[in-house]
Amino acid sequence: MQQGLKRLRKPASAGLLILAACLGLAGCVALPVQELQSQWPAQLPSRALLSQTPFVAQQEFECGPAALAMLMQAAGLKIEAQQLAPQVFVPGRQGSLQVEMLVAARRQGLPAYLLAPKLEAVLQEVAAGHPVLVFQNLSLPVYPVWHYAVLIGYDRERGTVTLHSGTTAAMEMSLSAFERTWARGEHWAMVALAPERLPASADAASAGRAVAALERLQPRPAAIAYASALRRWPGDLLLQMGAGNSAYALGDLAAAETAYRAASQTHPQAADAWNNLAQVLWEQGKKAAAAQAIAQAILLGGPRLASYQALALQIKDD
Repeated sequence: MQQGLKRLRKPASAGLLILAACLGLAGCVALPVQELQSQWPAQLPSRALLSQTPFVAQQEFECGPAALAMLMQAAGLKIEAQQLAPQVFVPGRQGSLQVEMLVAARRQGLPAYLLAPKLEAVLQEVAAGHPVLVFQNLSLPVYPVWHYAVLIGYDRERGTVTLHSGTTAAMEMSLSAFERTWARGEHWAMVALAPERLPASADAASAGRAVAALERLQPRPAAIAYASALRRWPGDLLLQMGAGNSAYALGDLAAAETAYRAASQTHPQAADAWNNLAQVLWEQGKKAAAAQAIAQAILLGGPRLASYQALALQIKDD
């Protein structure tokens, strides 16, 4: 039997298993966000408002489906909270798991990106036109009131943010109050974007992890997302391998060959790239080229040497 393609190991995206109960808003004492205000990033506009972001009022306890529907609608999907509720809402717990929020977006073909746990990152996304789904504790740590909302704006001079939250559209909250309630949710935030778009605050590694998670469910939009990511980070090995993997999953061996060949040329010490190139060359009937590629993988060795050797035997015996 043919050896499967070798994927480079990537860190798993760990979703916190916390439920949002969405019981309502609770007051909190505002704290100054001194560090950000005193060292405001030069590239970050002083204000932004995504006024066209769709608003979906939540049903009781169902802030998760409502917030996710807003994100998906903003990304161009026609979907309602009621369609998402069975995927993310846990009736017995009266809330939604964070990991299921990410998976639900990916099931719909949208890359779901976890953001860096810092205020600058979420504001940067809003400034780039991306509404941000945030997780808050609207009460005290000892009596949490977990809540999902969608951040759609901020104003540095006024010291406020704007959220679609609960049953209120474009609700203003002080920046310091937002940061405090968000901190109690461990600064968890995500964006879900059309495959051709990338988070403004992402790096190649975080983008690669997000698109790899999408690839396992929806290889076609993942292929688009990998292409977008490679335009921003050309030559990144994980992205090149991912592009090859998604093309292979779609049965596009020529595109997979192109991706793996690029990976092997820009990263000649990456044995997995040579192995994968050998696999797709062999499957296209290019036996001599496949033999050369797998020989290079064996020469480089590594923890999957036995698999490379097995593929070499298959190519030889074909």
